[in-house]
Amino acid sequence: MSTMDEFTGQAYQPQEEVYFDDGREIALLHFIYNHPKLAEIRGNPQKVLEAIDEYGRTKKYLMNIGEYKSGIVTNLIKETKPQIMVELGGYCGYSAIAFGAALREAGGKRYYSLEYNPEFGAVIASLVDLAGLHDVVKVEIGASSSSLRRLYADGTLKKIDLMFLDHVKPLYTPDLKLCEELGLIGPGSVLAADNVVKPGNPPYLKYVRSTVEQKRQDYNKETGLDPRHLPDRTNHTYKTGDKDQVIESDVHGNPNLVYDSQFNEGWEPSGVPDAVEVTRCTGVEA
Repeated sequence: MSTMDEFTGQAYQPQEEVYFDDGREIALLHFIYNHPKLAEIRGNPQKVLEAIDEYGRTKKYLMNIGEYKSGIVTNLIKETKPQIMVELGGYCGYSAIAFGAALREAGGKRYYSLEYNPEFGAVIASLVDLAGLHDVVKVEIGASSSSLRRLYADGTLKKIDLMFLDHVKPLYTPDLKLCEELGLIGPGSVLAADNVVKPGNPPYLKYVRSTVEQKRQDYNKETGLDPRHLPDRTNHTYKTGDKDQVIESDVHGNPNLVYDSQFNEGWEPSGVPDAVEVTRCTGVEA
């Protein structure tokens, strides 16, 4: 049960039945680049975020993390000071701008925004450039698992210090397991998963909140293998399905990783209660 008080902020427009990929993302670009205060917005990440919020409040709903939950992650960035951060699902760039700016402020090196939709990716790149963050934020287009495998294979990604999950909800768990198998997520890595209340993600929460013993039992049921002696899958050729996404049944993760997970309540920009699950990898059990 939520312990939060009533929402008192400025809400976005109501979420419609069709609430994305209907032209509003391009309309957002026109809104910002025709804004009377464009000169003030240019090169200022906070002003770009405010302009995105203005569109969401006065024009149409946008499925951003919004200012009320983004603070959970920016505070996490300040605390952990990641060098490499990855987001799965970039949409219009709100999170890339908010967290990319925080990463730069904390002394980090690179923020990778993985987005499947090339039009959304173009919007992200345009607004990231407007915010003056092109030296920090790199947009990668393609299925999340495909981009992760490619960035790992070419040596671009060796370890993820902080990963923000905000893409297709059923992909949270298999993409995390893929990162575990590739060694991208390990001791010291931190995960921040959005929308664990709205719309919710029970399979992901079950996985990150499970003990090593519980995960080992599930791993053994899935594979028939001893989870204490994992096969090396860093060069594994993964089976892919629709949209070049790795098939969930072909990823099993590393059940030996120890996670400490915490539920952080917040608000959707529309004023609806939601939460971010923050999970820290604290070690590996032998």
